[in-house]
Order: sequence, then C-alpha cells, then structure tokens
Amino acid sequence: MSLSLLVKAGLVWLVIAALAIFNGVLRESLFVPQWGRGLALPLSGLSLCAIVFSVTYLSFSFLGERTANTYLLIGLEWVIITLAFEFLFGHWVAGKAWNEILQTFNILKGDLFILVLLTSLLSPVLVAKMKGILP
Repeated sequence: MSLSLLVKAGLVWLVIAALAIFNGVLRESLFVPQWGRGLALPLSGLSLCAIVFSVTYLSFSFLGERTANTYLLIGLEWVIITLAFEFLFGHWVAGKAWNEILQTFNILKGDLFILVLLTSLLSPVLVAKMKGILP
C-alpha cells in the first residue's frame, strides 16, 4: 500500500472518527436518558456500523480502484487506528481504566464494538463488490 493511499485512508478514518464521537455524544446525552443504556448501547453500535459503511461508500472514489488485498489493508488500517485510539486516547486522555476500556468488547452488556471493528475491516471490500470493482 502506497504512502498516498495510507494517508487517504487515514483521512477517511478521521471523518469516521468525528462521526463516531458525535454518535457517542448523541447516545450519552439523548438515548441513554430516554431509553436506558441497555437499549441505547446496541442502537449506537448499529448506527456506528451504518456510519462506517456509509462513509466508506461515499468516499470510495477518493480511495480509487484497488485490488481485494488493498481494500482489506485499508480496512485493517482502520481497525488498527480505531483500536489505538480507543486504548491510547481512552486511557491516557480520557483517564479510563484499562478494565473499563476492555468492556467495550463485552457483547453481553450490549456493546457492539466488535461488530463496528468487523464493519470497518470489511466495508472497503463490500463496497468494492457493490460497485462492481471486485467480482
């Protein structure tokens, strides 16, 4: 993957990250008080999956036509940056304990972060298939 594509994929991730933060603010300020954490958390996870997929779809021409392996590498870049942000920002800036950060992987509590990571990984390939670039 070229440096240019690495930077482009990083810029797309920044858009996703900004929208993810907005999604979290909506969840905490509107949805949790209205519906409770038990419903707000999975709804927020599903909406974030939709955000990731939509941004991927809308920014696809910016990334350009690539191979299946390159699309997987883009998705992997997004997953790695997301995990780094979640752990490093969460701990060192937001002051969360490591155990608290690890709870974002707890599907039994309604957190769908795993699904968000999977969506981030696979969205570039899925969009390429939808647009007829990949068989």
